[in-house]
Amino acid sequence: MDTVDRRIIAALRTNGRATYAELGRQVGLSASAVHERVGKLEASGVIVGYHAVVDPRAVGLGVTALVGIHPTDTADDEEVADALGELPEVESCYRVAGDEAFVVKVRVATVDELEHTLGRLRRIKGVARTRSTVVLSTRFEGRPNTADLAAE
Repeated sequence: MDTVDRRIIAALRTNGRATYAELGRQVGLSASAVHERVGKLEASGVIVGYHAVVDPRAVGLGVTALVGIHPTDTADDEEVADALGELPEVESCYRVAGDEAFVVKVRVATVDELEHTLGRLRRIKGVARTRSTVVLSTRFEGRPNTADLAAE
């Protein structure tokens, strides 16, 4: 991966809907050359997908919580992670260092649904307890970190 590839990645992280022609103008290549490079980045696993960013409130998910998962002494991390992945309310799951084994981001419609989800989390084999932080507002989220990609 060279500097041009890094600039293409930075541009796509900012606007995943950019056309090959737009990307080409940004990095100084033809649309066909950008198309070829993007294809190689996808094939090599550098670019793993594209998605739409949706306002959670607009789709009825007005409550966000960060939940720390404290494991039991005999917990199998892979089994816990697999079980967390089965819950549609769990939007993100991070393996972390410290007392907690995982921190998950949960999105639900109401506080009552959050309570229900927390009960489901606590019933997962290997989960000893949870610690929840309810998000009051989001200043920014999911922004692309392109500093290292575009600076070379």
